[in-house]
Amino acid sequence: MKYYDNKRILITGGAGFLGSHLCKRLVSEGYEVICVDNCFTGSRKNIAELLSNPNFEFIRHDITFPLYIEADEIYNLACPASPIHYQFDPVQTTKTSVHGAINMLGLAKRVKAKILQASTSEVYGDPEIHPQPESYWGKVNPIGPRSCYDEGKRCAETLFFDYHRQHGLKIKVARIFNTYGPRMHPNDGRVVSNFIVQALSNKDITVFGDGLQTRSFCYVDDLIEGLIRMMDSPDDFSGPVNLGNPNEFSVLELAKKIIEITGSKSKIVFRPLPQDDPCQRQPDISLAKEKLDWQPIIKLDEGLKKTVEYFDKILATEI
Repeated sequence: MKYYDNKRILITGGAGFLGSHLCKRLVSEGYEVICVDNCFTGSRKNIAELLSNPNFEFIRHDITFPLYIEADEIYNLACPASPIHYQFDPVQTTKTSVHGAINMLGLAKRVKAKILQASTSEVYGDPEIHPQPESYWGKVNPIGPRSCYDEGKRCAETLFFDYHRQHGLKIKVARIFNTYGPRMHPNDGRVVSNFIVQALSNKDITVFGDGLQTRSFCYVDDLIEGLIRMMDSPDDFSGPVNLGNPNEFSVLELAKKIIEITGSKSKIVFRPLPQDDPCQRQPDISLAKEKLDWQPIIKLDEGLKKTVEYFDKILATEI
């Protein structure tokens, strides 16, 4: 029996887009939450409303260095997740995924905590199978400009399962597909935030390639529910499990939806497709339905309206 009764939950990357939503949800449920972030892409603004809460603690720390702390559960979300940010310092991105995983797994082993890895659909690369089931091993370029993120996350999954097999660690691995919502960074280069910011500013909306490449967009509240259900699932289910919205849209469809929602005067312009950009991305969530009783419930139009409202306020404060 530990010296405290309430569950203590450590969230790395807790001041980021997903992490801040997870912190807020778990604090609202009465848990003691420790948020760790080096604020490279995260921000104290994302967790400002939690700082005065006695059940919340913020620690500025880079997880490529060891962390000594007590926790019952660890959500390892730390890593820049947009191409602009993870390609800014690709070596550090790889270190965050690999050294960070080693440090957090070492911590989980020492304190006997259950640990969840926020992996990514990028482990599938530019997939040859559609939609992508967890059994698919992927098609990833190991030496391209996206490799620091793709291969870093793949190596992190390897480490998690090796710690599980070698040390009996309780692990959970969730592969997150495109997620969007309030608190996305306005300059992160991701398609939803890019299009919304451009539309609200009546600037040209830049579509890469012909716009016919597809993505599946999951609203953040649905994703957070999936992560919590994965953490709370029986110990004999480690994953990996896909978490995302299986409804597929072309990038061009998304651009047109956002122009309609914002009432923008923006025009759509086309730019060359970046190297190794996947043509299709859609999760097979059969396993999540079976094991977690989880599936997204928020429709794209509803989620986009909430996200547009957020960015509208953000841009208004910058004028």
